[in-house]
Amino acid sequence: MTAPATQPPLTPAKEPPRRGVGSGPGRDGMEGKTLNAFSHGFLVLWAVMIVLPLIWILLGNFKTDSQIKSSAWTWPTEWTFDAFQRGWEKGVGDYLLNTLIVMVVSVPLTMLLGAMAAYVLARYDFVGNRFVYYFFVAGAMFPVFLALVPLYFMVDRLGMLNTYQGLILVYVAYSLPFTVFYLHSFFRTLPTAVHEAAVIDGASHTRVFFQIMVPMAKPGLISVGIFNVLGQWNQYILPLTLMQKQSGGDADRSMLAQGLVSLMNQGNYETDLPALYAGMTISMIPVLVVYLSFQRQVQSGLTAATIK
Repeated sequence: MTAPATQPPLTPAKEPPRRGVGSGPGRDGMEGKTLNAFSHGFLVLWAVMIVLPLIWILLGNFKTDSQIKSSAWTWPTEWTFDAFQRGWEKGVGDYLLNTLIVMVVSVPLTMLLGAMAAYVLARYDFVGNRFVYYFFVAGAMFPVFLALVPLYFMVDRLGMLNTYQGLILVYVAYSLPFTVFYLHSFFRTLPTAVHEAAVIDGASHTRVFFQIMVPMAKPGLISVGIFNVLGQWNQYILPLTLMQKQSGGDADRSMLAQGLVSLMNQGNYETDLPALYAGMTISMIPVLVVYLSFQRQVQSGLTAATIK
């Protein structure tokens, strides 16, 4: 006779873990929907706060001064471009030209010097590296208002007051700290193997920087370049201090923001608001074109700079 097969002892089934009161996928889904609704509502509110002033300014270009003062949100009765012509004749064209002359030199010079300094601080170890880096960081946190008086006398002693050269140098010095701070973290994210391979192949430091590292850092350069364009384009306090209008026969070298304020204050009791709105529209168009053209590069540069 064969012995009966023995069966393994039965083990009690484990009970599923008990969930606390109010927990579970239903609650998580509700929290996600609430957070999603809150974020979308905030973005809609933010968009309304930005779009409504733009619409108000655009509609004001085609109105008369009396229509703007009576009702700012009514539809224009006549769609004419006379306000743009009046604003251009009152000096908006000269202010725009002055700003472009300064920025064509100041922005590339800022990017060149900032990229070179950030690259050296990020890729090379030397005595005083961290001190120089934190020196730039401290410059980004220093308010420019505290340096206006000594800055005025310094530029005056150099003989560059009311000149393009003086304002260009101040713009570069004003924008360098943030540029170095931003690009420093970006250059550190670039692969080290590519840099080492180029050095082993005999490439000089200058060639490695301009032909290898700069093309790889293109998203970050475009992003910080957009920030520099916006910051220098909308700058008001520095041109007001260093580019004062002369009473003699010298040409008016006011910048765009400075010129729009003077345009608003030209009339004591009668202000041409449509011409002022036209000047504001002219000042916004180049910035919007630049930002919309490089929007994807700005987003990719901001994302890459935060990942190490």
